[in-house]
Amino acid sequence: MDGIDGWLQTIAASPWALLGMAALVFADAFLVVIPGEAAVTAFGALAVSHGTPPLAGVILVAGAAAFAGDAGCYLVGRTVGVERWAWMRGPRVRAALDWARARLERNAAVVLFTARFVPFARLAVNLAAGAARVNPVRYLGVAALAALAWAAYQAVIGAVVAAIVPGGPVVAVIVSIVVAVGIGIGIDLVLARRAKRRGERRRVDAGNLTSG
Repeated sequence: MDGIDGWLQTIAASPWALLGMAALVFADAFLVVIPGEAAVTAFGALAVSHGTPPLAGVILVAGAAAFAGDAGCYLVGRTVGVERWAWMRGPRVRAALDWARARLERNAAVVLFTARFVPFARLAVNLAAGAARVNPVRYLGVAALAALAWAAYQAVIGAVVAAIVPGGPVVAVIVSIVVAVGIGIGIDLVLARRAKRRGERRRVDAGNLTSG
């Protein structure tokens, strides 16, 4: 455990640490399998348990990287569209893009902000926002606020866990990542259930209209 603790301390003190975290967060905007959330949470825990890097630095760098990634997705949607590549035409991606388009038409600002906290929805909403040519100034303003709020949320989870869980940095990092992943899975399950219920209500309503 001491060896791992020393390894974590070396990573935390490295001048390249935040750059590496930023790279993961940026890539996470395009590929949901990249552990961007876990990286920010882990560095939030290290900021409290080791004192480096500073928590404010973790939040600001993660927020900037998240904003750059989201803006990149928006640019792809705006310049390339959402049908150019084969992966965009897969059933799951098409369903997500259709959902994103419908939600953006109703309340773009709220959808753009909340989607930042849901990995797959984040990608779909940013691509759809670009393809729908949502006003760039409006988009960038909301995306910047959402990215900073997301970064603070992820880092603070790690910081809080590190402050209250005994066992040193190794335990703090592991527990904080588990907590963050658990919260993310919980959010995904809640949203999936809500979407399923909405779909069932629509089918019932459609059946009632047909029978009437």
